[in-house]
Amino acid sequence: MTKYMPRKDVVIVGLGWTGAIMAQELTDEGLDVVALERGPWRDTATDFNIGYVQDELRYAIRKDLFLQPATEAMTMRNNSTQVALPIREYGSFLPGNGVGGAGVHWNGHSWRFWDSDFRIKTHLTERYGASRLEGLTVQDWGISGDEIEPYMDRFEYLAGISGKAGNIRGVIQEGGNPFEDSRSRDYPLPPMEMTYAPTLFAETARSIGWHPFPTPSANLSKAYVNPLGVAMGECTFCGFCERFGCANYSKSSAQTTILPVLMKKQNFELRTDSEVLHINLHSDGKMAKGVTYTDSSGEEYFQPADIVLVCAFILHNARLMMLSGIGEIYDPKTGKGTIGRNYAYQTAAVATLFFKEKNFNPFVAAGALGQTVDDFNGDAFDHSKLDFVGGAGINCLPSNGRPIGNRPVPEGTPKWGSEWKKATQEAYKGNFTIFQQGSSYPTSYNHLDLDPTYKDRFGRPLLRITFDFPDNDLRMSHFISDRVEELAKASGSYHYEVPRLKRGWDTVPYQTTHNTGGVVMGENPETSAVNRYLQSWDVPNVFVIGASAFAHNAGKNPTVTVGALAYWAADAIRNKYLNNPGLPLVSA
Repeated sequence: MTKYMPRKDVVIVGLGWTGAIMAQELTDEGLDVVALERGPWRDTATDFNIGYVQDELRYAIRKDLFLQPATEAMTMRNNSTQVALPIREYGSFLPGNGVGGAGVHWNGHSWRFWDSDFRIKTHLTERYGASRLEGLTVQDWGISGDEIEPYMDRFEYLAGISGKAGNIRGVIQEGGNPFEDSRSRDYPLPPMEMTYAPTLFAETARSIGWHPFPTPSANLSKAYVNPLGVAMGECTFCGFCERFGCANYSKSSAQTTILPVLMKKQNFELRTDSEVLHINLHSDGKMAKGVTYTDSSGEEYFQPADIVLVCAFILHNARLMMLSGIGEIYDPKTGKGTIGRNYAYQTAAVATLFFKEKNFNPFVAAGALGQTVDDFNGDAFDHSKLDFVGGAGINCLPSNGRPIGNRPVPEGTPKWGSEWKKATQEAYKGNFTIFQQGSSYPTSYNHLDLDPTYKDRFGRPLLRITFDFPDNDLRMSHFISDRVEELAKASGSYHYEVPRLKRGWDTVPYQTTHNTGGVVMGENPETSAVNRYLQSWDVPNVFVIGASAFAHNAGKNPTVTVGALAYWAADAIRNKYLNNPGLPLVSA
């Protein structure tokens, strides 16, 4: 029998970056808020204390912080002619599990999307003509860079981002990214101190006419107190960021920026180990009345609320909307429906450069320590004579020298034995990688829906992912690989390996956790699931926050844009929706 809980003004599904921001903002407004988190409580200062936080086997190899398929699996296929099969172990991407979500284990690369990203269809059509977008379902997001900039700024100051602005109020700043949009002020902290590998990368890039700059980082270059009064520490370059929590309060996350304040509020409640099964609708289907969830004992509860905020990982957001019957599931054959539409990934590749008689000390590292080149990102370069649109950032980001996972050797080296041991000793100190992080543009055939065969432990259909790299993105990636090879040749490396991305997305090797889309935002309810304020077109007291709203993915990490959209949506709820509750903020 379902137990009924006391009514709340707001119920939040998931307490990661977006859920924490929304809870902080709406409790400040005086609303009574409850957050339901499927995973356990995680506290940076105690759960990740020095002593076992730097346990590579536990966290990096056995994936202690991540979602396990026994809790929620997904199925995948490359195209609709294949039968989708369950992912038995998450590999290509790693959803977080527990309070803080994926923000606990991220590296900390902190990019702003550009105005041309938010107006992608209009921008590319005006510059190159509509024919260049053939086969792609790119669309404008319904907002502009100028509108979202104050919210990006707010997130950066919440997180204490370390970096160097390239453009402040239209004035180009020496040492920053010359291709970025104008911003209102510089980053709150200066760039991180560079180690040898990114220094050599930057010197080589400049020698061939490129414009390197320090990667904006959520690993703090100095001690910092954020606007909420939360004190954070200077990064110690321990090299345990990606796949790890930070015990030093040196990497920004919900735990290190918001939760110390939020958890003390009388009008906020968190319930962990609480999995939301579906959003409950009134009989006419026009408004939500709350959510049904179950706890770790299997007990089922109904949580009534006036506003439902869906703030889980992007794939979970899409699935929950489908399971709740909110919006029409996208059908690639007819092009109708919006939930599951415009699913995109990240078009990534990694090159390795080997040097003799150089010592890069790879263990002196941090998740977002490094240098980046944006000369070939987005539309920073002329595509008029090229056979693709989009681009990638080229990065040297020496994030770790962990001994289990970081043992690169040149191609042709035996897989084991004395020769392998000799090669791994020689290569360990004398190599670095160059990472290209490219845009992923949506197509009509890449999408999310519910699997017709496989179900979870509650009898609900699993999410089905249909994805492969589009021709446009492959051509873009190969172009960027050619640029990386130019740099490798100029670097003095005695041996380098620049792989080319191939068709046939594989879920086994890790690539990136940057999934986007599925509940995309826009100005047309025929092609978007939520409006420009991330409010459901179909059920106006439901807001879906996160990278699920991205209409495509740019060649950048999504976190700053995700955080900015959370502030943007919270502002709309506080200053627009609450004045006329239950009504759409934008006319369909």
